[in-house]
Amino acid sequence: MKLKPMADNVLLKQHEAAETTVSGIILATANKEKPAIYEVVAAGEGTKDVVMTVKAGDKVVVGKYTGSEIKLDGVEYKFVKQDDILAVVTD
Repeated sequence: MKLKPMADNVLLKQHEAAETTVSGIILATANKEKPAIYEVVAAGEGTKDVVMTVKAGDKVVVGKYTGSEIKLDGVEYKFVKQDDILAVVTD
């Protein structure tokens, strides 16, 4: 099943966190906090007032309690408005 965001909505998938720390310590699943970095799966076409600046494949930072979560085919997604995106992650 595919989801297509409408207007200025953006569909995000959580970016996988590292399983080990920099020093090599393996993290238990219960001790891991969800990262604030997400990957853009799809973005709406925007509105006459909002021009979409993110696209599929971008990595973005959003607030911890921002958006609406949905689980589809065993994968967790989050819908946010483009205005809720705090930053685009660049290398």
